[in-house]
Amino acid sequence: MSSHLNWMIIRNNSAFLVKKRNIKKPFSKEPNNVTNLNSYRYNGLIHKKAVSVVENPDRKGFTVVYKKAKATHKPVKNIVRRPFKAGARRSLFKVKRLLKANNYRTDLTTATLRRASAILRSQRPTKAKKPKAAAAKSE
Repeated sequence: MSSHLNWMIIRNNSAFLVKKRNIKKPFSKEPNNVTNLNSYRYNGLIHKKAVSVVENPDRKGFTVVYKKAKATHKPVKNIVRRPFKAGARRSLFKVKRLLKANNYRTDLTTATLRRASAILRSQRPTKAKKPKAAAAKSE
């Protein structure tokens, strides 16, 4: 089936939908959805090419999960996982190069890079803050 027909079927009825009060556009928890928005553009179930970024289990780096368009009817070969554990700059450069080589859309590329950098930012060690009383005494 076409992706438009699939979208018309699942856009309001999906197990991945997260609907809350006072939110105009519902969220989606489906795999391969980079922005977690329930929209045709970012849906990972209906498109032949989709990409997502997940954190590695050891909290060091991230993994890019993407679909291959040629293996649409072969579920085992359809999804490819590429872990990235090098430094932040090198990993983000490699992700950008990977998506450009596979001819992914530029809006998916920017959303993927934002998600990957957010994951890397969350993995940084937090700096210990000085207590306010000790800071006041030193001045």
